[in-house]
Amino acid sequence: MTWWRNDYRAAILAALLRIYLGWLWLEAGWHKIAGSEPFDATGFIKRAIDNPVTDRATGEIIYPTYTAFLKHIALPNVDLINILVPYGEVLVGIGLIVGGLTTAAAFFGLLMNFMFLFAGTVSTNPWFVLIGALVLVAGANAGRYGVDRYLRRLYAKWRAGAGRPGGVANGDGVRERTVG
Repeated sequence: MTWWRNDYRAAILAALLRIYLGWLWLEAGWHKIAGSEPFDATGFIKRAIDNPVTDRATGEIIYPTYTAFLKHIALPNVDLINILVPYGEVLVGIGLIVGGLTTAAAFFGLLMNFMFLFAGTVSTNPWFVLIGALVLVAGANAGRYGVDRYLRRLYAKWRAGAGRPGGVANGDGVRERTVG
């Protein structure tokens, strides 16, 4: 784990995985946005409500809370879902490709994957979950060779200086106390 979260060679591997996964997310979202027909999740949501994931032995719904969410929140607000899903996929893809807010992008990608899995859609979701989990576990190391490298520096300077009362940042981003 220490190697995966800290080593520069692991960062290279994590970057390759996040870029690959990012491309898959970007492509999935872009097809929904730029497709010949507008994206509409209504049919998907209705099928997930009508055919929830059930226990084969008992026939009981395995994710009743998720099914209730789909029925009472997602379906009545499908117009919002029709925006959130494709643009969320595109944003996750961009974040992973450029390595900006990498752990947040990986987290929200995993969240979407699990929502699809709770609805009973397997497809490529297990593959996305596996790669997304590897990227998420790599943490900051996954974005070492990306925009996160610069965002972390900016954040450190902000925390050390102007962003916190009683201090200013010197050129190295080190917080110095002010007197007076």
